Amino acid sequence: MKISKAALFVACMLPLGAAAQELEYWGEAGGWDVMVDPSLGYGCLIQAAYQDGSVVRIGFDRNQGNGYVAAFNEAWGGIEEGENYPIVFALDGQDYDGEAKGIYLNGVPGADIAFDNPDFLFDLAKKYTMTLYNEHGEVMAIDLEGSYVGLEATIACQEEMG
Repeated sequence: MKISKAALFVACMLPLGAAAQELEYWGEAGGWDVMVDPSLGYGCLIQAAYQDGSVVRIGFDRNQGNGYVAAFNEAWGGIEEGENYPIVFALDGQDYDGEAKGIYLNGVPGADIAFDNPDFLFDLAKKYTMTLYNEHGEVMAIDLEGSYVGLEATIACQEEMG
């Protein structure tokens, strides 16, 4: 379950520190904050915080020309920066194999899953739940409610960014 906008602001600004402050707020759509990440070529993204402490971003990396899902959580110790991890993510129970790259944002461990077909993000957004698994079992399950509307707003954001 997503948490309130005020809690999202706190979750995104305090634990993730200065790098998160580099995100520029663009608007809100479908219960997600629409942000711009200057470090990704002014790529637009949607972002939500969840009660389990996870912060999830779904967006576009204009530097790499791809789409991505990134998730961060203080509880995910043992992730190595730059290490690739085999994962399975389930969208409404349908499994997909993938690879996540270990990342840190101001000391907060996370995983970045890149997609070379950004249209896949809209397919993802038509689903209700995404569950992420590694070799040890379930890592997280998130509610995707409103993500399709949010991603439509990222397109408008991206058009505005040029």
